[in-house]
Amino acid sequence: MPQGDKSKYTDKQKRQAEHIEEGYEKRGVSEEEAEARAWATVNKHDGGGKKAGGSGHK
Repeated sequence: MPQGDKSKYTDKQKRQAEHIEEGYEKRGVSEEEAEARAWATVNKHDGGGKKAGGSGHK
């Protein structure tokens, strides 16, 4: 079950998290743990639910 509001994430970020989650599950990680790890990875790479292409990236 999702632990937080994912509405702030882009579709690309949601797809990335799903793909990462599936990889963890194939390696025997529980569904709940795989989801938590997947979102942590997306957050680490993208800094949370920020929209791509925002200002300040020059």
